[in-house]
Amino acid sequence: MSESVHFYRRGSAAKEEEIILGKGLLRWAYHSKAGKSLAALLFHHAWPSRLAGWFAASRFSRRRIAPVIRELAIDVTEFADPVESYPTFNAFFTRRLKSGARPFSAVDSDIASPADGRVLVYPRLQKNALVPVKGKSFTVDELLGFTAAEFYDGSLAIIRLCPADYHRFHFPCEGRLIEQYRIKGRYHSVNPLVLALGIDVFGQNERQVALLENARLARYAYVEVGAFGVGSIVQTYTGPFVQKGDEKGYFQYGGSTVILVFQPGKILFEEDLLTHSAEGFETFLRAGQRLGKATQTL
Repeated sequence: MSESVHFYRRGSAAKEEEIILGKGLLRWAYHSKAGKSLAALLFHHAWPSRLAGWFAASRFSRRRIAPVIRELAIDVTEFADPVESYPTFNAFFTRRLKSGARPFSAVDSDIASPADGRVLVYPRLQKNALVPVKGKSFTVDELLGFTAAEFYDGSLAIIRLCPADYHRFHFPCEGRLIEQYRIKGRYHSVNPLVLALGIDVFGQNERQVALLENARLARYAYVEVGAFGVGSIVQTYTGPFVQKGDEKGYFQYGGSTVILVFQPGKILFEEDLLTHSAEGFETFLRAGQRLGKATQTL
């Protein structure tokens, strides 16, 4: 297993090294003989993640807040509430930010990043398949759980959240909810150190899928991927009509991923995302920063 993960931050020419909580545990679980034996128990079932979620929601977890803030260099000036007001680690983890901390463009054709996270984009799927620079390929059908022919040869964006990040996710544009459903699955880590081992995380992990419709994008898919340590994925929106920047939900304790799937020719991703993704590097965006532009004008 590689020892580090590097990414770009929008606006910076230099790569940064990601601070990974529990890197030693990941290495042990996926590389050692004993760890691999236990991994089947930890990552194939919900109860270990539920147990981690229970602890994060208990008053005993409060003592973890200050050390994690220090270790991950989290900017507390963005918090809507003072650090000492959080009664549990989960309350801190699912924190809200101050009004205006994550502005979304008012331009209708701008498609925003739905969350704080490290972004990889794929401007053209190979019919039904995504073939990543690192890791294992997967198909749109596997990701969405049905024969999704409308998305063949389409585009896809993966937004990976880390423990340091703001863990509420939002709608990237206005639209209408058509359908939502859950796909039961496993709870592998979504860290690139694990993806590089060839584990089919996005085809195997727990997922929640929403199909939405936007006037410029037509139908698109919005997928939240569960991972090890994610207590649960909570949906907070009421719908069916949503506005850009509206909160969709949040991940309880644990890093995870949002995936957006677009029909062919509907979005032009930002140049920095295309360049870095082609080289196999993620680009950190904040929620609200531009992911791309819808190509269809009204």
